[in-house]
Amino acid sequence: MSGLNVDTLIDDPGTRVIVCCGSGGVGKTTTAASIGVRAAERGRKTVVLTIDPARRLAQALGLEELGNTPKQVSVDGFAPTGELSAMMLDMRRTFDDMVLAHAGEKRAEEVLSNPFYKTISSSFSGTQEYMAMEKLGQLAAEGTWDLIIVDTPPSRSALDFLDAPQRLSTALDGRMIKLLTGPVKAGGWGIRKVVSAGFGLFAKAVSTIVGGQLLADASAFVQAFDGMFGGFRERARKTYELLRSTGTAFVVVAAPEPDALREASYFVERLEAESMPLSGLVVNRTHPVLAKLPAAKALTAADNLDAAGEAPLAAAVLRLHADRVAQAQRERRLVNRFTKAHPGVPLVHVPAMAADVHDVDGLRRIGERLTGA
Repeated sequence: MSGLNVDTLIDDPGTRVIVCCGSGGVGKTTTAASIGVRAAERGRKTVVLTIDPARRLAQALGLEELGNTPKQVSVDGFAPTGELSAMMLDMRRTFDDMVLAHAGEKRAEEVLSNPFYKTISSSFSGTQEYMAMEKLGQLAAEGTWDLIIVDTPPSRSALDFLDAPQRLSTALDGRMIKLLTGPVKAGGWGIRKVVSAGFGLFAKAVSTIVGGQLLADASAFVQAFDGMFGGFRERARKTYELLRSTGTAFVVVAAPEPDALREASYFVERLEAESMPLSGLVVNRTHPVLAKLPAAKALTAADNLDAAGEAPLAAAVLRLHADRVAQAQRERRLVNRFTKAHPGVPLVHVPAMAADVHDVDGLRRIGERLTGA
């Protein structure tokens, strides 16, 4: 089995989208940025979309901040033959833009001013993941970029964004909300004026739980939003198909730790089940052994030096080396377990950096390691 080499993805003009996914804290954002830097330096017109609220990407690229529109990267020592821009998803702004683009002026005003909309656009389950899909679809539709790199949301399951469009659409177009708004559409009465005794009792019970005003706001929101549902689902379908196309490459990122590799196995299985194009696994922050001295011999030599009262610094270095060998062996066993379960998945090891990555040079070094060099 050949290893993963990101240059193969970058240099293929057919590759239009690279999606970096994995559990939280494994270096997805840094990996996405590193691929972006390398792609730009190899001639691609690239944009990196991050959903990471920590703003590490902006700092590493020499930008004060990232917004909801792409901002070109221009720092000393970075003169790519291509181009690199970066942006960070603003969930509420993306939702607002979607409403403005696909509703009439009057209806958009009604939606944007509705208290229920203000709640779901910032805190409804699945909204962030859906808006990440929406923004990806927008960037692809613009046709400005020949490579889009996506740093997926920092949720427990980084593939939640595959389910988000259907979840959010189902919730907004579900039976409960239709039932709440049905009487209003039927006769324009309003929830409290429904003559049906059965529905009246139901509405009264729900009003007691969530509040009558919230029901009224929800009712008004869905009426204003009605008619956008079809476009809502259609855009989600198109973006989903984009993710399944041959021009998309999924790169799973994991640390050499049990939980991270367990999640990586889940991602691989889910991508295979969804017929998503998986390119490989990045095993990030590994600790390769720098010398061939076995751990046992290093510890024996350290013990001999201690017993002789000689070279305490050398003895300490030998013990550190033994610890490093043990760590490398532990990481190798974990990765081998993953490989045994998924023998067809190419992978590349990226050694841990001596310091945190905080600039383009650091991203460039990681990019070089992503080639397997």
